[in-house]
Amino acid sequence: MAQVAEQAQKYVGGGILRKEDPELLNGAARFIDDMSIPGMLWVSFVRSPFAHATINSVDTSRAASMPGVKGVYSGTDLADEWADGLPCAWPVTEDIKAPKHWPIAKDKARFAGDAVAVVVAETRAQAVDAAETVDVDYEPLDVVVDMEAALQDGATKVHDEFENNSSYVWNLDVGEVDQVFNDAAVVVKERYYHPRLIPNAIEPRGVICQPNPAQGEYTLYSATQIPHILKVTLALTLGLPEQKLRVVAPEVGGGFGSKLNVYAEEATCLALGRKLGVPLKWIETRSEGYLATTHGRDVIQDMEVAADENGKIVGFRANLLADMGAYLQLVTPGIPILGAFLYHGVYDCQAYSFTCTGVFTNKTPTDAYRGAGRPEATYAVERIMDALARRVRKDPVELRRLNFLEPFDEAREVITGLSFDSGNYGAALDKALDMFGYDELRAEQQRRRDAGDDKLLGIGVSTYIEMCGLAPSQVLASLRYVAGGWEAATIRCHPTGKVTVITGTSPHGQGHVTAWSQIVADELGVDFEDIEVLHGDTAISPLGMDSYGSRSLSVGGVALHYAAEKVITKARTIAAHELEVSEEDLEYSSGTFSVKGAPDKSKTIPEVAFSAWTAHNLPEGTEPGLEETHVFDPPNFTFPSGTHLCAIEVDTETGMTNILKYVAVDDCGTAINPIIIEGQVHGGIAQGIAEAMYEEAVYDENGVLMTSSMSNYRVPSAAELPTFETDRVETPSTTNPLGVKGIGEAGTIASPPAVVNATIDALLPLGIDHIDMPVSPERVWAAIRNASGSSVDARGTDATAAGSGVGSADTPGGEA
Repeated sequence: MAQVAEQAQKYVGGGILRKEDPELLNGAARFIDDMSIPGMLWVSFVRSPFAHATINSVDTSRAASMPGVKGVYSGTDLADEWADGLPCAWPVTEDIKAPKHWPIAKDKARFAGDAVAVVVAETRAQAVDAAETVDVDYEPLDVVVDMEAALQDGATKVHDEFENNSSYVWNLDVGEVDQVFNDAAVVVKERYYHPRLIPNAIEPRGVICQPNPAQGEYTLYSATQIPHILKVTLALTLGLPEQKLRVVAPEVGGGFGSKLNVYAEEATCLALGRKLGVPLKWIETRSEGYLATTHGRDVIQDMEVAADENGKIVGFRANLLADMGAYLQLVTPGIPILGAFLYHGVYDCQAYSFTCTGVFTNKTPTDAYRGAGRPEATYAVERIMDALARRVRKDPVELRRLNFLEPFDEAREVITGLSFDSGNYGAALDKALDMFGYDELRAEQQRRRDAGDDKLLGIGVSTYIEMCGLAPSQVLASLRYVAGGWEAATIRCHPTGKVTVITGTSPHGQGHVTAWSQIVADELGVDFEDIEVLHGDTAISPLGMDSYGSRSLSVGGVALHYAAEKVITKARTIAAHELEVSEEDLEYSSGTFSVKGAPDKSKTIPEVAFSAWTAHNLPEGTEPGLEETHVFDPPNFTFPSGTHLCAIEVDTETGMTNILKYVAVDDCGTAINPIIIEGQVHGGIAQGIAEAMYEEAVYDENGVLMTSSMSNYRVPSAAELPTFETDRVETPSTTNPLGVKGIGEAGTIASPPAVVNATIDALLPLGIDHIDMPVSPERVWAAIRNASGSSVDARGTDATAAGSGVGSADTPGGEA
């Protein structure tokens, strides 16, 4: 590593414009729906309108007779196509209840949108028209959509083969939890609901299957985040020889976790391609996606914190109900567990308890959505911190400082057994407060309160931490995750001086091509524009674990670093041989080997690559060519952190909330490209604000999705969002030599509690100390009208220390 550290940093750390953008902006990029194959047929799915119903029969005769129709198939018709059901790769407990999930339902529909038949036709319109004529005889059954109701004795069962609707119970206890809480001077308990969210990637899902019947080979093009994982799991689902299946993720228009899955549509298109021997295409409609693409969140949190009379925390306790929906998708059960170790945030404590119950309901399955378990943890922790601050009458910033883990440069173990890689939480907080003008805003807040202003000001704080770089593989094994956490990278140095990088990560908007080029350009001393990055095709990049969980840079980028080191090591051997010196006599800097004391005697990486290609004068035992691969399995996770501050104005007459100022200071370790970082933070904050203020998927008692389109599922545009002020602090990660941590999910993790805390802070003078997301004008207005009118002091502190229903606090240990 020392040989790389000596070289000048020419590209890494610079705000270089993204290589990917010109094609994306000028329309030259090819997405799934831009692709067409000669002889291609179209696929359309028949979906259940009922959330729970027995399928008595499926009459396909009318649809089969319609123009252009080449086939109509029910779940029973395709039953022999499957070697197994759709995969769940994370059975989090040994006794988990994991039902078979067939791509096309055979006996029952278990959520509205469940596929019950499929049509193949010459055109998309013909397939859609025919699908509407398939006659399914449904027998509607009782529906369960509420998690708590689903766990009651006698509740309607989503899966008859199980005794109840509990999929699993996962628990982690550390320390003398009950004793710590019983002995604590102050205990605060609140209940939070993290609403169900519908991903809205700019590109809907889509699939093309191109079979080669003569060779028994298949190419599947999919708008997916996980081409490598998809290849392995589809081979298992359909009983295909894996070497006969190629998966390609072309340009992918966003994912946010919703494309981190193995979907029924992918498996069905592949099965039909094998059955019919012709190319097939399916493109999801936006309304179809609201029903059939996985949802996110939907978690009830009973959160408790125990502290002394000054607010020094001694324990955290969290009890969750997590809605799985009707089936377990690829990593559905594991999503809450990704946050299970973080319900203490950046704060020290003596005891810790986390319990999660996964619950089946007659709703669309949930799975990863940007942040995946970490936003839920951060929300609960940061909400309870504000509640504790109110209880002990401290400023929320002061309380956080009191409980921060001390700054550390080397990995340190925390209460849950994790080893945080590095952190200085006070540094990010200090910078954010300075940018925010905290004291001035507090003074303005008090002025408005004293004046009886109808527009109240609230200030929200969120000091978060997240766990990224999903790895190492042995730790994942201990958590019962069936795959590994490694990542692969190959560097191929061409004789002409150009370089090809092959990565196992699969970008869908993150800027990997640019960032990977920066890393390689610096390490090998080649021009940034001379590097091509290939990805997303299992025939070109056979090794990979793909992109999710902010792992791409901290695992895939580090694999690239190690591959570059291997290139340099081999190049050093060849250069020393050609320069007739020992390897120890060579210095390496910025892609050039020079002889110590004789800098005129030198060889560049491109020159060595040409020599390695000709192989005319290689050292004995050295293979021709300059190409190296490295597979990196990290020794630890990475832990980005930071502080987000939000100032909100609430109009008490209308309930309208308006963000006046938003500041984010993040620590993602060493910065590779500040422009990409800023873009990721901006996008993440936008999604987090959407979650906090606008978005919520709502079902009626019959399991019908009421928010089934953008007309009633509110997705904010740029016009509804404030200007973000962002900055960074850097504590390099000790997990990897690049010092990187990850940034893709930070904004979405940190922003919801900042926004909600600010809203509650504004409403405190009205006796309101709790409101659930989204804090929409309707919900805020209703809370104001229904306010209890408890006694409130000038700072908005609830002088009675009494809660308001949900979100209430109790102090079994007594409050000083």
